[in-house]
Amino acid sequence: MNRVRFRANELMNRSKVVLLDQRGEGTVSQAITILTAVVLGSLLLMGLYKLIGDVVLPELQERIMEMFNYGS
Repeated sequence: MNRVRFRANELMNRSKVVLLDQRGEGTVSQAITILTAVVLGSLLLMGLYKLIGDVVLPELQERIMEMFNYGS
């Protein structure tokens, strides 16, 4: 029983420390960080999509045509 009481007090003390923290690290900075990550991720995906569409797929199509064009 003492172990459970100790854990409960420890959790309560940690909660107090978090709630009384006045460092100013709030939701605005977290929102900006998340927004930045989303924008950078979308730019990266768009670049990969363009690379695959413009470079990889035409070269792949050309290699497939060469592979099956054994008649000429």
